Amino acid sequence: MRSVRPAAFVVLGIVMACSGNTGNGFGNNDGGGADGSADDVTTQPQNDSGNPFGNVDGSDAKGGACQYQDSTDHDGDGFSFADGDCNDCDPSANPGAFDVAGNGVDEDCSGTPDDEPANCDANLAIASTNAIDGAKAIDLCRTTTENATGKQRTWGVISAAYMLPDGTNASSTYQANFDLGHGILTHFGADPNKPANSAPQLGKSLLGLSSGTARNPSDPGYQSVGGFSKGYTSSPPTGFTPKNATGCTATGGSPHDGAALKLTIRVPTNANSFTFKSAFFTYEYPSFVCTTYNDYYVTIMSPAPKNVTDGDIVLDQDGNPVSVNNSFLQVCGPGTYGGKTFACPQGTSMLTGTGFESHGSTGWLTTTVPVDTLRGKDITLLFAIWDSGDGILDSTSIIDAFQWSVNSATGVTTVPTPN
Repeated sequence: MRSVRPAAFVVLGIVMACSGNTGNGFGNNDGGGADGSADDVTTQPQNDSGNPFGNVDGSDAKGGACQYQDSTDHDGDGFSFADGDCNDCDPSANPGAFDVAGNGVDEDCSGTPDDEPANCDANLAIASTNAIDGAKAIDLCRTTTENATGKQRTWGVISAAYMLPDGTNASSTYQANFDLGHGILTHFGADPNKPANSAPQLGKSLLGLSSGTARNPSDPGYQSVGGFSKGYTSSPPTGFTPKNATGCTATGGSPHDGAALKLTIRVPTNANSFTFKSAFFTYEYPSFVCTTYNDYYVTIMSPAPKNVTDGDIVLDQDGNPVSVNNSFLQVCGPGTYGGKTFACPQGTSMLTGTGFESHGSTGWLTTTVPVDTLRGKDITLLFAIWDSGDGILDSTSIIDAFQWSVNSATGVTTVPTPN
């Protein structure tokens, strides 16, 4: 049994131009007459050689607007005009797409370009138990339903739930303590010289998850991150096996005092990747490096991306999950502890006002994940954190700035976010 230590936890199209009638798969019939009339707008184009979308694009021969107005999905994006597709010549425009900011194009067929919902994270209650508010805090502003059809089949959050890391619910006995493990924060910590360190990376709020209390020291409900045990245990996330980090021999202990947010999300039909930012703070540094007490912060994605162990998408360059032992622990005082040397290139300023002063953090990390094979499909993301081996000496993670992108990504990457 360790002696009590001060507490707290760490946790962007293809604009296929409707133009040209040469050589690409839908043939020369473009849905309009050669004189620009719309005499065959409900006729499926003939096939010819070339790419699957045909060189006939539904526009008239003079390059007019897309003419298709029927129930056939001419551009192969899963939506027809009857389903609400406002441009059935362009697979990146349909009700399931996200509106790319600032390009003047109405990708989501709402009738207004550049109107993707945003700024949904203002005025959220710090102690909200509504998990949809947690999704909003990380800037996921659109919701949808599982069985939506036609123009209602938009991208968005389908479901959200706070839970233990293994997917179960906290018992009523510990519900109050469990609820302290998640919080919607307008900042975390306070460094007047580097406000971007503590401020949300996008919007007005960020999500905190903690094995202690997801609160600033000045917030109601805060408990010291060095000694607050919430009194409950769980298993790790399904399929996740705590493992030794590079240079360590001790294996993680059983999870205590965990907190998690699980989101089921439909991917936009025009997204190639997504990004989000997170940072992990831990009281385990420096005294408990490479011990059984090393707390974990994971983000488990299902279906798991290619070559990603356990579905965990936040890993350092050596494949280590986020804990005090990984190479991203860069906000700290330098030294050699537990056989590992920490250079701490980001200094200690980000720790100010967090309760983790004199301890350690990764600083902000940016994770990028490809989703080009998952467009229009559902994914789940489980953001989770827990104490390892006992319930004291907590860790906290903050999560923010989830964004879709039309940029392609080669594999899953996590890198320190430039200050």
